[in-house]
Amino acid sequence: MNASLPVQAQAQAQAQAQAQAQAQAQAQARAEARAAAHSQAQAIGVDVGGTRLRVARIGGDGRILAREAGPVERARDAFVPTLTEMIGRVMTPEAAAIGIGLPGRVDARRAAVLSAGYLDIAGLPVAETLAARFGLPVAIDNDCGMALVAEMSVGAARGCRDVVMFTIGTGIGGAVASYGDLMRGRSFAGQLGHVTVDTLGEPCACGRRGCVETTSSGTALGRLVAKAGLPTGTTADALLAAAQSGASSARAILARAILEAWATPLRSAIGSMVAVADPEVVLLGGGLGAAAAAALAYVPETSAWYQCPVRAALLGDDAGVIGAALHALGHAPAAHPPATHPSAA
Repeated sequence: MNASLPVQAQAQAQAQAQAQAQAQAQAQARAEARAAAHSQAQAIGVDVGGTRLRVARIGGDGRILAREAGPVERARDAFVPTLTEMIGRVMTPEAAAIGIGLPGRVDARRAAVLSAGYLDIAGLPVAETLAARFGLPVAIDNDCGMALVAEMSVGAARGCRDVVMFTIGTGIGGAVASYGDLMRGRSFAGQLGHVTVDTLGEPCACGRRGCVETTSSGTALGRLVAKAGLPTGTTADALLAAAQSGASSARAILARAILEAWATPLRSAIGSMVAVADPEVVLLGGGLGAAAAAALAYVPETSAWYQCPVRAALLGDDAGVIGAALHALGHAPAAHPPATHPSAA
């Protein structure tokens, strides 16, 4: 028997181990370099809200470096010029992309606005116009999806890959992430405000009845407040404070009854989405997200099948601009040279 064979095998094993260690070190170095480059990258994020237009320059780590805000321009012909002017105020040569979150139905793959609710901008070439104006790639998407991107990157769902988010304000929007990517379906999946919770309920703007938007939105809460005979403008926070003020007081009992009526359909919608998507966490965002999360304490999930953590989103009004910018950076060329951008004047 050749006694040198075990020595040769040992040498080969050592060489393979060293090569593996070297490859791993190189991969780690590349990953760290990419992370460093990403943290230094910048993009412009735009959030088109119900009454306010928010624009910010965002770092790759989610930090807001500059911001502007103003009223939404509802006139169709003035929408893009107003947007262009506000973007120009925060634009610098370091910006590598522009991301825009819009309400309503958006086909992100085609960068097409299909409908935008209260805004008459369906069919406007928003992305094309801004790309030509600033010489940068432009990504447009649904505003709720952009808020979810932000929360998964630097907010309440950081580190999670499978997330459902309801955004609760005047109406209810939503978005779903699976394996870290936004779920799109054919074009605009994630219209969670139109999950049915009562087939005989209030008519919805979508043409059906009993969507969760008709039962658990801010508008729905206002109807419940009026029906209970409380002053117009009574807020969810006021109801939560009253509900905790005294277990047996008439005021506390009434407040809890309103909160339960508001939160019970939302709990049903959350359960339906847990059954469909099996998320790690459900987030409640929007102006009433934190209040809705607190109200759910009065209607706990009783079925083991639908148990899932529910959290209030963390980023508030900043989520839209942060998410839009980070989303746009993911669509920008890997090495985009700084450009000299034309003035927006």
